[in-house]
Amino acid sequence: MRVKRAPAYISTLFFASWIGTYLDLYFVGNGLYHFPHRPFPAIFSIDLSFTLIGLPLFVAFFLCIMAKLRAWQRGCFLITASLLMTWIEKQAETIGWFVHSSEWKHMYSFVGYSLFMAVVWKFYRWMSPL
Repeated sequence: MRVKRAPAYISTLFFASWIGTYLDLYFVGNGLYHFPHRPFPAIFSIDLSFTLIGLPLFVAFFLCIMAKLRAWQRGCFLITASLLMTWIEKQAETIGWFVHSSEWKHMYSFVGYSLFMAVVWKFYRWMSPL
């Protein structure tokens, strides 16, 4: 990471964490999924360890890779990363970290991660110096 891009990285990590937290609050609040094992379950209905630690780490890795790719490669990487996140989500379900409602379709996860990563990338590009 170049020093002049550090503010863009940091801002984007906070933005991604903020969006992820509010999306989790929305989906958990509407009963589409829940986190049976989470820190401070009496206080928080979502897994803050994911939105405050896991998601920023994933986004930092995502931004580093995306910055090195050409436009068509970014599209392929975004689709691949979305598929990978959907698979990881299913694995988290089998472990018991995450439970979807019966109405949930995993295509929602693929589309959601694709949109999330596209928005995060656009935000990073907007925040980056020219």
